[in-house]
Amino acid sequence: MSLTIVIPAAGLSTRMRGADKLLQEIDGTPILRVVAARAVQVAPVRVVLRADQDARRQALDGLDLEIVAVDGEAEMSASLRAGVAGLKGPVMVVLPDMPAITAEDMATLSALWQAGAAPILRAATEDGRPGHPVILPPDMLKKIATLQGDHGAGPLLKAEAGRTGLYPLPGNRALIDLDTPEDWADWRASKV
Repeated sequence: MSLTIVIPAAGLSTRMRGADKLLQEIDGTPILRVVAARAVQVAPVRVVLRADQDARRQALDGLDLEIVAVDGEAEMSASLRAGVAGLKGPVMVVLPDMPAITAEDMATLSALWQAGAAPILRAATEDGRPGHPVILPPDMLKKIATLQGDHGAGPLLKAEAGRTGLYPLPGNRALIDLDTPEDWADWRASKV
């Protein structure tokens, strides 16, 4: 059964205080494009955007992926619902603001899931703290369709902990996400 990567990218970046976190650049390229370009190396990709997010849409120009629109809602659950709508196979949720997740990480998780490592497979830090990406099996798609609020699939993952396997990635990269100007500044400073 073929896996689809869903990138929920319809958020408003409110914690960036006026800037768009997904258009912040890594080596001259918006992070949204960096993450999506890595994902398309692994599996078919769906990026969820709102209709008014033209700059994000332009950042994805030329990549072989599907853009799915979500109507006006910025909640993570709305993005996930739109991202999985109509899918029948497993879904890997890849967050668009995680610069350290590589195509190799995504490919490894996909291969482990296909090999039966666990019904739900979740990347973790080296010391075992759960993070992202997360692979959800087909039987969870109907549950995702019922999600509400801005918690993403967190409540479902908590309820399904007994079916979840963790795969540690090096360091803390399964948890590094860049939500605020301070996050970006700290991350950029760590790269020099």
